[in-house]
Amino acid sequence: MTPALFAYRVLTRLAAPFLGLVMSRRAKAGKEDFLRLHERQAKRLAPRQTGPLVWLHGASVGESALLLELGRRILAERPHTQLLFTSQTLTSAKLVGRDLPDRAIHAMAPMDTPAIARRFIQHWKPDLCIFAEGEIWPNLIWEARRRGARTALVNARMTQKSAEGWARVRGLFRQLVGRFDIVLAADLDTGQRLEMLLGRPVRAAGNLKSALPPPVASEVEVARIREGFVAGRRCLVAASTHASEEALFLDAAASLEGAALIIAPRHPDRGAEIEEMLKARGLRYARRSKGTVPDKRDRVLLADTMGEMGVWLRLADAVYLGGGHMPGVGGHNPLEPVRLERPVATGPDVFNFAGMMASLEAQGLVHTVADAAALSAFLASPPPVPEAAVAALTEEAEQPMQVTLGAILPLLPKPLLENEAPQAWDLHRLDTRRL
Repeated sequence: MTPALFAYRVLTRLAAPFLGLVMSRRAKAGKEDFLRLHERQAKRLAPRQTGPLVWLHGASVGESALLLELGRRILAERPHTQLLFTSQTLTSAKLVGRDLPDRAIHAMAPMDTPAIARRFIQHWKPDLCIFAEGEIWPNLIWEARRRGARTALVNARMTQKSAEGWARVRGLFRQLVGRFDIVLAADLDTGQRLEMLLGRPVRAAGNLKSALPPPVASEVEVARIREGFVAGRRCLVAASTHASEEALFLDAAASLEGAALIIAPRHPDRGAEIEEMLKARGLRYARRSKGTVPDKRDRVLLADTMGEMGVWLRLADAVYLGGGHMPGVGGHNPLEPVRLERPVATGPDVFNFAGMMASLEAQGLVHTVADAAALSAFLASPPPVPEAAVAALTEEAEQPMQVTLGAILPLLPKPLLENEAPQAWDLHRLDTRRL
């Protein structure tokens, strides 16, 4: 055990008595679910069924979405495998709970203290642990490896700043990530940074998010909102926005008086904050979470709900994708609107998707705008989407998923015979999907 790992384990052990208070305060602030705080401490967990179990962990919505798709592909190849999904945020928990495949369960991610990590791993006894992107939790990884679980880091992403930070504790990084059975980078830059830290080759499999299908949408709902709210107007959508980006979007659209505007914030719990801004600007609006039915007299539809991005993108004539104008966020995945052939603009600060954005911009599929004036010009006259580039993108989309599956499946126990199929989760699965 390296000195850094030893120090981390000591510090997290010392912090453990205070975490209950921290979690309670977070719950009061709406950042945790009171009824699921026991899962954060790895207590009162669902019973583990017999048979192979794969634990898939991602922090938030983006990671959870790609792990859901990866989980479905694993089940298609190994149908008797049990899947356990964990995530950190309430928003991602709602996403996973809504879209869980059969033979799967969701739990809130355990806090990373030695005792909680030990309790979690001893209970679930995972055969394979899959961590997405940058989710590296030393105690959980340590306990999993101690119990003989195989480990994989998929769709790994690492900024230069993060790499420089890990370089200061290179021994800890190598003790944790260097012992992973599989490490797959989402892009070449991350691959090179990981190679520098680990001292061994790392394969850049490509971004798994490229394999995600466009978000689904009810055709009836799309038609209803198009008729009642859009009503023949141009429709401009601000998707996955953060604080300050809604204001930038409204500033940009101020001169486009005939357009219908839809704002779909990244975190729907910011709905009240955005509503106050709309009131202050004197804009007529309908707030989706309150059940208000929008009509053609409304200027803005505040779409502060989960699971409806497919509706908003299908209504869009142009999309402003958030995350690129909010410092520290690093952009969001542009592939959903791109694959629906919508013109897309975003801000310049997209370090989490730097390689992908550069490639898409070179193909005319994404456009970088520096400020409200540039965004206004884009929204007023969005460039046509090159259909040939979208078609080529679709053809290439499967490769990262196939590379990842090809690496992961050999780590799983051999398939059981049909008459040895393990028991599936039943009623408890319904309970744990409640949010």
